[in-house]
Order: sequence, then C-alpha cells, then structure tokens
Amino acid sequence: MPFQVERLKTNFKTLEEFKKFREYGLQELSMLEDLQANLIENDSESPFYGIYDGDALVARMSLYLTPAKYDPYFEPPQDFNELMKLEVLPQYRGRGLGRALVEYAKSLGLPIKTNARLGSDPFWKKLGFTPVKYDAARDRGENPYVWLPPGVSLR
Repeated sequence: MPFQVERLKTNFKTLEEFKKFREYGLQELSMLEDLQANLIENDSESPFYGIYDGDALVARMSLYLTPAKYDPYFEPPQDFNELMKLEVLPQYRGRGLGRALVEYAKSLGLPIKTNARLGSDPFWKKLGFTPVKYDAARDRGENPYVWLPPGVSLR
C-alpha cells in the first residue's frame, strides 16, 4: 500500500492523535507542545506532516523552514528545512513510513538538516543524509545530519 503524506491541520483532533505518540516516543519527541503553540486555525500552514491508517495518525514529523540569513550549513547560503521529531508508532515500524516522510521532505527540493538521535545514524545514512563535522558553537550538543539537493554543498 502506498503511503500518503499530508500536511496536518492544527486542530484539536490532531492534538488528540499526537497524544498517542507521547506514550511510545521519547519525551523530547513529543510534538504536543509545538502543536498547542500553533493551534490557531484549522487551515493554517502548519509545520506538521503525517501518515494516516484510516483515521489514525501513525507517523509524523515536523518541517521548519529556516531562512537563508540563518543558514550555517549550506553553500550557497539558502532557505532550508529542519526536519524534527520524526516518529512512527511501534506497530507500524518497518513498513517504510519513516522513509516516506523523509522522501516527502526531500521532494520539496530544499536542503534538509536534522538531528540524528542515538542509534538512528544508519537510517539517515541509508536515506542519503551525511553527518556534519561537529562545531560546538553552531551545533550546541546536536548531532546534525544534512541532505543536499543538486547544486548545493556544505560550507
């Protein structure tokens, strides 16, 4: 079955769906606080994307657009997406949903920066991401990985 990635609406139904992830994922991966902060109008441009199985949200991520003037990674400097809080419910893992979300983010054509969680390095490398040489002032304890579209290189 092909997976359909869609932009999530910032509404109370989505808030309820996010609560299912909190019990499975790491506390730091919970997007409840982010969603509550963005809970304004149902049709607003949310940074949240997900995959549903029927009416149930089973995989999610957030994509935050960072303007070129704040770009510390790419040459030439440009807008890029920061992919955060990628999570798939345990009973749906191993079915390609995480890959589908990442491929969707890549299809937007902008460079992507993410912070690889402990043990996730093989996943990111398999999807074409490269670890960035750590810079304490820039990365502040993160483990950055980047994906480069054609014509873009690292600084």
